[in-house]
Order: sequence, then structure tokens, then C-alpha cells
Amino acid sequence: MTRKGEQFAGLTVAIVTPFKDGNVDEAALRKTVDWHVAQGTNGLCPVGTTGECPTLSTVEHERVIAVVCEHAAGRIKVMAGTGSNSTSEAIELTRFAKAVGADGAMMVAPYYNKPTGEGFYQHYRAVAEAVDIPIILYNIPGRTAKNMEPEVVARIAEIPNVVAIKEATGSMDQASQTLAMTNLTVLSGDDSLTLPLLSMGGSGIVSVVGNIVPGDMLQLLKAWKEGNIAEAQRWHFKLFTLCRDMLGIATNPIPVKVAMRLLGRDTGDLRLPLTPLSESEEARLKKTLAAYGLL
Repeated sequence: MTRKGEQFAGLTVAIVTPFKDGNVDEAALRKTVDWHVAQGTNGLCPVGTTGECPTLSTVEHERVIAVVCEHAAGRIKVMAGTGSNSTSEAIELTRFAKAVGADGAMMVAPYYNKPTGEGFYQHYRAVAEAVDIPIILYNIPGRTAKNMEPEVVARIAEIPNVVAIKEATGSMDQASQTLAMTNLTVLSGDDSLTLPLLSMGGSGIVSVVGNIVPGDMLQLLKAWKEGNIAEAQRWHFKLFTLCRDMLGIATNPIPVKVAMRLLGRDTGDLRLPLTPLSESEEARLKKTLAAYGLL
């Protein structure tokens, strides 16, 4: 099957938002873009969950998208996070992303207000009709409090400029249904499930661990694409504990920001209500990074 949205296949990294003295650190953000271009990362997703989007003002949210798009300058794809639980705000953010040159808009399912299936459909239809840009759905019920069921996703997938989905339910059954019922490009929303999803017909990953080891995730994707299953499995098991600890030690993006600091790429503080790791949690993270060979 030819799938919509194949331009977003491969490794997209959900980048952190660097802060300095309470403000967005634009210089560090530009360095992040350059680093990923040098690493061979296929795409960047600014102001997603990993980018602490709920703590950013609308002005900051738009500025992060603008800086990333401007500095990417066509060297790397940009899938800007433009989701909201307010449809009108999602339209505004998506319009802005298109205006500054984003290649696509990743839109999280409306959170907290728990729409019906009809509500999900009308939300995405409204944005898609208002802004002519490729839209990537983002289904993460662990954060939104409401799952977009496969039947709902299949209906939304009929909208022409809805081209892909970041599948972060953790359910391989749901991923299988989405792949079977739609022609969307399906991207893993969990680093540790990248290989299982590829085996069912998925096309890549929107990654957290890619903030620190994009080259290794690219090697996993390359091995699978070349049909070298044993090599893909080797990378899967090498990455597995690192992937799980990036999400398991504390809420994302707390561990990955600490890991970046420990590896010499400090991105500044977290914003409340996120708080730093405890001493024991940081010790556990150091042990994971050391076991991987990074420390």
C-alpha cells in the first residue's frame, strides 16, 4: 500500500526546549538544529510534549517554531507541534507554523476536555480546512485522557491533508488496526516499540532518545529497511533500557534534559510543574548512561 505522509518516515526527534534565565534560549535552540543536521536526523518536532509545550506562552510557542524553521532552512524537515484542546487555538498555531515554513504540523488529540469521536473528527477537519499543510495526528491517551479509537482515526484519515499519525497508545493491537484501516504513515510514539511497529508496516519514530543518540536509532531504522532483521534486533536490544529509562525514571522530558546536561549539552532548567530528578533518580540515570557507554 502506498501511504500518505511518507515524507515523514524515518527519525524525527521531539526536541527539548532549552531555557536560560527563565526564557527560551534561542542560541541553544539553533545549536540543537545544527547538531541534528550533522547527525543525519531526518526531522525535528519542536514544541511537542518533550518541548514542554504546556508551559510555554503562545508567543514563546510560536517563537520556538519560527526559530527552528528559520534555522533549519530546508536542511532538515520540521514537524511543528501545533495541537491544542481549543480548536481555534490549534488553527492559529497551525497557520503560524505554515507561514514560517514548517513542513508539517503534529497535532495532539485535544486533551482534558475528552471529546467524543465526532468531536475529534470535527476538530481535525476544522484545522485541515483552515490550513493547507500536512497534518500528523498524535494519539497519546496517557496524557490526553481520551483514546482516539481506530475507527475514529480511520474517519479522520479520509481528510486529504491528514497524512500520518504518531501512535503512542502503547497498544500494538491498536497500531495494527490503524495500519490496516488507513493509508496513513504510522510513526511510533514510543522509542522502545519502534522495531515492533516497523515489523507491522510502520514507517519510523518520533523519538525522545534521539535527543542523545540519534545515530543509533538511525542505524536501527537502516538495518530494518535493508532487511537485516538480526542487526535491527541488535540495535533494538541495545537501545531498549535507555529508551525505557528516558520515560520510566520520571516524567518526560525530565530524564532526557538531565541526560543532555550530563553529556555536555545543557539545555537549562525545567519549568514548573516539572521538577529536577532526585539524587537517587539521577544516580540511576547515570548508571543507565554508563551501561550504554555514554558516560
